[in-house]
Amino acid sequence: MRKNSTILFTLLALCVVVLFAADMCVGSVDITLRDIWAVITGGECDPITTKIIIDIRLTKALMAILAGAALSVSGLQMQTLFRNPLAGPYVLGVSSGASLGVALFILGAPLLGLGGSSLLSSFGVAGAAWIGAAAVLAMVAAVSRRIKDIMVILILGMMVGSAVSAIVQVLQYMSHEEALKSFVVWTMGSLGDVSTTQLLLIVPAVVAGLTIAVAVIKPLNLLLLGEPYARTMGLNIGRTRMLILLSTTLLAGTVTAFCGPIGFIGLAIPHLARTMFHNADHRILMPATALLGAVALLICDIVSKLLTLPVNTITALLGIPIVIWVVVRNKNIV
Repeated sequence: MRKNSTILFTLLALCVVVLFAADMCVGSVDITLRDIWAVITGGECDPITTKIIIDIRLTKALMAILAGAALSVSGLQMQTLFRNPLAGPYVLGVSSGASLGVALFILGAPLLGLGGSSLLSSFGVAGAAWIGAAAVLAMVAAVSRRIKDIMVILILGMMVGSAVSAIVQVLQYMSHEEALKSFVVWTMGSLGDVSTTQLLLIVPAVVAGLTIAVAVIKPLNLLLLGEPYARTMGLNIGRTRMLILLSTTLLAGTVTAFCGPIGFIGLAIPHLARTMFHNADHRILMPATALLGAVALLICDIVSKLLTLPVNTITALLGIPIVIWVVVRNKNIV
């Protein structure tokens, strides 16, 4: 089993490298691997090509890896915490909460006379997304402690999403044209709107979220056997829950803030990892899920560029069949 896992990890790592290079080559302007290698190694290359590679292609490919890993790991943690195979940042309303925070920031600030490009800074958008995601997660976690029914939790997440949509629609109706345009573009989901400056904020936030996720691997394994058993083993349930919620807020909130609401990655990829590795141990699942998430979003980004479609559309087409398969396989979910 360990040998098979090593082989799979090696193949996934190679896939990430190959897809990373392919993602940098694909686009409206043809760029060869030789050009990419020249830019990376400091060789001679056309200045325009160098600018495209450094400022656009490289940033976008790195964002695909970070976003794929972040959303997938956050989904894995939520599925374990809530003991719910259909839990995920998108389904439970975490992405909706982050979206509401961003909407209040982008659309609401100009209504209060606080408009201006300075307010649409990276820190403001990220902070609004973190607060929104944390608020929804705290509410869902509080309800899940009292209500154990899976469907009730899922319905709660959908209701939160509906409530958020209603509030956002009110903000859109009342907002100024420029702010409305910015928000509508943001809701389509994109990996290409991230700048190098924003990446300097995204990387530490995602690394911090992943570090916390790694720190709670052992508690996650204990939670698989239920909270009563975990308590008998000396696990501090409250502290563990707070760490998982903090990690999920950083991971899902940061990605949603800068890339828009990207659905189904956090829900579908953990199930692919479990199926591929035939293992429920989070020491295996955590890195496997992160690598698979990076692979999946790199593929989605490449396809979206080839078909000239929003990346959110491609992730939905990838994730929906997996979700249907999970529902069919878990017939006793109701």
